[in-house]
Amino acid sequence: MFLASQAFPTTAAGYEQMLAWARTFGTVQQAGVECTGSYGVALTRFLRAQHVSVIEVNQPDKATRRKRGKTDAGDAESAARAVLSGRATAIAKTGDGPVEMMRMFKLAKTSALKARTQAINQLKAVLVTTDPALRESLAGLSRWMLIRRCAELDTTDPQDAVAAAIYTLRLLGRRILRLGEEIRDLEQQITTAINACAPALLHRRGIGHDSAAALLLAAGDNPDRLDTEASFAALCGTSPIEASSGKTQRRRLNRGGDRQANAALYRIVLTRLRCDPSTQEYLQRRLTEGKTRREVIRCLKRYVAREVHPLLRQVWTPPEHHAHTA
Repeated sequence: MFLASQAFPTTAAGYEQMLAWARTFGTVQQAGVECTGSYGVALTRFLRAQHVSVIEVNQPDKATRRKRGKTDAGDAESAARAVLSGRATAIAKTGDGPVEMMRMFKLAKTSALKARTQAINQLKAVLVTTDPALRESLAGLSRWMLIRRCAELDTTDPQDAVAAAIYTLRLLGRRILRLGEEIRDLEQQITTAINACAPALLHRRGIGHDSAAALLLAAGDNPDRLDTEASFAALCGTSPIEASSGKTQRRRLNRGGDRQANAALYRIVLTRLRCDPSTQEYLQRRLTEGKTRREVIRCLKRYVAREVHPLLRQVWTPPEHHAHTA
């Protein structure tokens, strides 16, 4: 039953006013929130701190939205009805522990990697068009030796194209080296965060820091919301989807789920195919049974998801989360 609708500012005071208004209608036990991993993350943290269970709500169906149009009040009503009817049941990620720290570190690392790649490409572009004598003096060096040599170039106030090229090469070389230091620092921070919540992941064959971080980010700081390994497999897009019709019974590839986690499982499988004898034996056995290599890799991704699920459920969770769920 629809009771009322009210708009509030997305500020700390606004969240307080919203909850106080909602409690005038009775006890608030659950709340449906869209985009709990981005725009709704602050509201999610506030509600959980007030012992309100937050349910992740998907955006309204596009066909319904085309008929009814889009308004904030309509979206809020749709989210509330989804929770009340039981259509929305997924518990939102908490975003208040080491996994959330890891997400921010990984975000910064990704941008630093992109910036470093861009700077390297620009440095090479400058070398291609610069004075032949300068280019020949830097020829035959490996990539990182070239970058260090460029960073050590002596420069003066640019008065011509050659001096400008030297100045630019030194600037780009130093930028690349600074970004490298930044990336290494962020990698150390990510490793520390992994060891703080799920150190056993790094001891499994084929699971490196980037893959472990991707799997942890998919699970979140409250992996207990993933009751079974099948739910985690579905979250990673490694569970097949029923596509049967009439007398035809079949399953199709799942193209949904967290694609970063799916890619991490793929990297783990490829690594094990190169260096793990048991995985190599499994591949050969399934190939002789008529499976294609691609189909075998999909099976192996599902097995890896099953293997890492109990390791992810050991993730640290904040004390208030334990108090709330006890």
